[in-house]
Amino acid sequence: MRYLAEAAPGTHPLTPICGDQYLNLLVVKFYYCAFTLDTLVSSALAIAVTLGIAFFVASRLTPGVPGKLQMVLEFLVSYVRGLIRETVTEDATFILPIAATIGLYILVANWLDFFPLGFTSILKPANSDLNQTLAMAIVVFIIVEAYAIRVRGLGGYLRHFMRPPFPPLTIIEEIVKPITLSLRLFGNIFAGLLMVYLLTLLPSAFAWTTPISAVGVAVWKAFDVFFVGTIQAFIFMLLTIIYFGQAREGLEEEMGRGHAAAARQEERATTPATTS
Repeated sequence: MRYLAEAAPGTHPLTPICGDQYLNLLVVKFYYCAFTLDTLVSSALAIAVTLGIAFFVASRLTPGVPGKLQMVLEFLVSYVRGLIRETVTEDATFILPIAATIGLYILVANWLDFFPLGFTSILKPANSDLNQTLAMAIVVFIIVEAYAIRVRGLGGYLRHFMRPPFPPLTIIEEIVKPITLSLRLFGNIFAGLLMVYLLTLLPSAFAWTTPISAVGVAVWKAFDVFFVGTIQAFIFMLLTIIYFGQAREGLEEEMGRGHAAAARQEERATTPATTS
């Protein structure tokens, strides 16, 4: 059972760079001068596998009649492109590589957990560390806010937060987006690890449950990794697209009102004044 078991979930030892320095944020301590080696190694492995898959797929692309792999990928890309057109706008083509890359990377990082990683302490599912998921969510948040400023202008971007009925609530709603995005992915992957860990503890309490524990771990990993891991990758990608859509929420109406006001002003300017 040792090869199927991971270490106790939630343990990501910090490697200090310049001492034990942190900001005490009451809810959590933010160590700004340290890193978690296991998360960096695991994410580096997931990045390498993601790039390997991408280059392999690119080398297999052919014009004319596509192969089975190419047909599946073209269907997925078309599906994501359709989501972007429906949720954001027709010309927001730059979102496709962002959303697709995020979805593929999270999928690979989650699927790597199917392999027995308990033989070493530096290989753990990357998304079981909140630092990893929060970093991805912050990157998405920054890109979305930059897009909102670009399409609205700085003034329109700031006015968007002052809309009724309660402006402070609008600001809070925007700030918590990366927090909820990261916690959703982290919580699901962490829960899967916790379940595996509990199953591997059964034989220590009841020796006769060893075969049941082994089968339970294998079955749970198959369900958790391939189903839950896939769903979570899709949800993260989908929410990324939705956030881009929310960044331009109400923009068309504002532009319509602006054009209408400009048209009325132009009409008044061109209409000759009447005297009694």
